[in-house]
Amino acid sequence: MCLGIPGRIIRIDDHDEWLATVDICGVRRQINVACVVDDEHSIDSCVGQWVLVHVGFAMSRIDDAQAADTLKILAQLGEMQAEMENLRAMQS
Repeated sequence: MCLGIPGRIIRIDDHDEWLATVDICGVRRQINVACVVDDEHSIDSCVGQWVLVHVGFAMSRIDDAQAADTLKILAQLGEMQAEMENLRAMQS
């Protein structure tokens, strides 16, 4: 299963290598944006955009609502996992 994590592109680091910095829940990392750049969307137009990030690549652009919904679901999954781990610890 592949999971894309929403992140907002905050700057372009290298136009020639298609590299940008993305902010994912306060964590910043460098990613490749080649998959979201085309004739209609220049590399510079990526700044401020939400993208789904998977293994260091921006795989697709998403809107603010999609990003918020996905982040909410991921937070709920994290909370559920923490509860399951607590239950397992109590059973031991």
